[in-house]
Amino acid sequence: MSRIHYTKPSVGELEARYTLDAVQNGWGARCYEYLTRFEHGFAEHLGATYAIATSSCTGALHMGMAALGIGEGDEVILGNTNWIASAAPITYLGATPVFVDVLADSWCLDPQQVRNAIGPRTKAILAVHLYGNLCDMDALLAIGKEFGIPVIEDAAEAIGSQWRGRAAGSLGAFGAFSFHGTKTMTTGEGGMFVTSDKALYERVLTLSNHGRVAGCTKQFWPEFVGFKYKMSNLQAAVGCAQVERIEELIARKRAIFANYAQALEGVPGVSLNPEPAHGRNGYWMPTVVFDADTGIHRDQLIAAFQAADIDARVFFWPLSTLPMFSGHNVDTPVSFALPERAFNLPSYHDMTDADQQRVVQVVLDLLASRPAP
Repeated sequence: MSRIHYTKPSVGELEARYTLDAVQNGWGARCYEYLTRFEHGFAEHLGATYAIATSSCTGALHMGMAALGIGEGDEVILGNTNWIASAAPITYLGATPVFVDVLADSWCLDPQQVRNAIGPRTKAILAVHLYGNLCDMDALLAIGKEFGIPVIEDAAEAIGSQWRGRAAGSLGAFGAFSFHGTKTMTTGEGGMFVTSDKALYERVLTLSNHGRVAGCTKQFWPEFVGFKYKMSNLQAAVGCAQVERIEELIARKRAIFANYAQALEGVPGVSLNPEPAHGRNGYWMPTVVFDADTGIHRDQLIAAFQAADIDARVFFWPLSTLPMFSGHNVDTPVSFALPERAFNLPSYHDMTDADQQRVVQVVLDLLASRPAP
């Protein structure tokens, strides 16, 4: 039996053909051809007006937050259950991340906890759609409107997810996406800033080009210090192919999740990613959560999956437990409990039914091996 990896990209002949063309011809007058095409194609897929391809989702968040004026002394509210890439750009700008608890079913921001955390220094709410799950955007956008605070969407893991028919990442002030090699669609590394706010787009466009304003006739003249998070034309060529295949890639993710859900349906003691009746989950990372009374712990999961030659991927640690945020004293019981008994299941385009059954069997064996109560 071969090792089952937790994720792999789906790239093929179309990606290779576009990339070869970019290598051979994407210079001089054509140096941004695939980049522009990728931005337009991705924005169209989302239903957003503007998009800027970046070297990472982190870079997209950094520039978007800077364009919103987030800076020294400001606070940005986000869930304590998250990867550090969501919080890092806040610190780059000298602002402070404020960690609140997440909901037990979606593992995303608890709107009531967000409301409770708003103070005079709150400058934004960062809604992270974890593992493809959706934040309650109705509640968060209403809170943002009530307090005059922008809601930012970190949709790095939410390609294919929709809230009331609108793509995740297209509902807030701006959205940020990741095209890391682990994601549903990839450019190897890379990201995208998206918005339908023209002024915000133009500000980020200037920031993304070392502070040079588009259309300025004075060559090499920056108006202020900006950033350099540009994606390469070669990466964008891969992205163009992936955008053409995006519905196929999303459908395959959803099919893999459906297989897991069917195999574990009715099994007591476990739950999987939720999908609200008014939404669609892109299911980037199928995740199993064991009920507390099962007694199953993260270390047992790691050992069992490794013994079966399956990649072990743990749930995200609470951000407040990381060394750089150790001074943040927060009361987030759900965020602290989840990593102890949650686990990401392997999910990639070419995964076979037999591969999935091997994964499911590990889960079933763990449940069967529990001591009798």
